[in-house]
Amino acid sequence: MEFMEIPLASRRQKIGLLGGSFDPAHEAHVHISKYALKYFDLDQVWWLLTPSNPLKRNDPSPVGERLRVANLLVEHPKIFVTKIENELNTIYTSQTLKLIQIRCPNVRFVWLMGADNMIQFDKWMNWKEIVYRVPIGILARPDHTLAPLKSKLAKTFSSYRLRANQSRDLGNLKAPYWCYKNLPLLNVSSSQIRAS
Repeated sequence: MEFMEIPLASRRQKIGLLGGSFDPAHEAHVHISKYALKYFDLDQVWWLLTPSNPLKRNDPSPVGERLRVANLLVEHPKIFVTKIENELNTIYTSQTLKLIQIRCPNVRFVWLMGADNMIQFDKWMNWKEIVYRVPIGILARPDHTLAPLKSKLAKTFSSYRLRANQSRDLGNLKAPYWCYKNLPLLNVSSSQIRAS
């Protein structure tokens, strides 16, 4: 199957962007994507498989192999595996978001991430630019349910936090709104799979 650079999106659609190495993609990625569709009232979720991760010591497996595995795993009609970052030649989320918004000016994007990433989000390149660019939907992950709420992101932008029962409004709001949502936990990680 051919991987899409940028999937088709209609004007005013709400698209969740889930970035990461996906090395390898697994059921927990699908799990949080399905809940993101529901909790944040999204029309689609796009997986952005990064060519490399600046915050990790080791480079991930070749992007073609990770795309192949991810595409075999995803069978949901509203979840799309993409090679957007590879095509745009970006590895930093701030760069990727800027270019995607230029290409899709009438789409409402929501950045999605697991709560484990929220803890170290202030280490990301131009992290405040990301927060001011798109609203952020954060999904609780195993062992990361309370610590993220003490993170720099949570403290700095506390006045823009939506209550969990307002999560479906997130895609209609402008940045820097964010929402932290608990979900039924599926305790699987790429590092566990690589180690087995």
